[in-house]
Amino acid sequence: MKLLVAALVALIPLLPTAWGSEASRTCIFQTLSEPDHKFCRGELEVIYPEVGDVSCSYVPKCHRYRHKLSSEWGQPRVRYPWAKKTKKYVLVMVDPDAPNRAHPKHRFWRHWLVTDILGSDLRVGKIKGKVLTSYSRPKPPRYSGYHRYQFRLYRQPEHQAIILSSEDQDSLGTWDLKDFVEDFHLGHPVASTQFLTKNYKD
Repeated sequence: MKLLVAALVALIPLLPTAWGSEASRTCIFQTLSEPDHKFCRGELEVIYPEVGDVSCSYVPKCHRYRHKLSSEWGQPRVRYPWAKKTKKYVLVMVDPDAPNRAHPKHRFWRHWLVTDILGSDLRVGKIKGKVLTSYSRPKPPRYSGYHRYQFRLYRQPEHQAIILSSEDQDSLGTWDLKDFVEDFHLGHPVASTQFLTKNYKD
């Protein structure tokens, strides 16, 4: 009898989630549906602590992941396994849904902009280069619904010095991403991805 009791006690941590606390329940990561899924191309990875790669998915509310994304975690590791080792790249992170997706009058809100990233670093997820806009955590306003946080990776033309205008430096919102890309001849992204999240209190 004692052996049976001991065996049952040992099995408790392995029983279904109904036995566990809220914090121990399984978290489901939902993949983006069309047309949002179409934006994800080129196997670009965006890796945060605890959750891993959030590319092309919704950030779930469980385990306080949305709260940590907005309040605790720093910049993610961004990995592109197909980067050319000796080439340089430009990484752009923007919110096209500011202040909300229905009326994005402040698109593209710039959350991160780094140039001169060596392909050899990018292959292992190290974003080292010239920081033109420091990383800013995703913080969707309450009741604004889901926001897309997009990562676009461009091949940087050789001997091209990329800068922001003084006007762009003064403001993160209502950034003309198209003009920026055209001004510095960046062309189409070699890879892009996005994740969706909303205010953790909603």
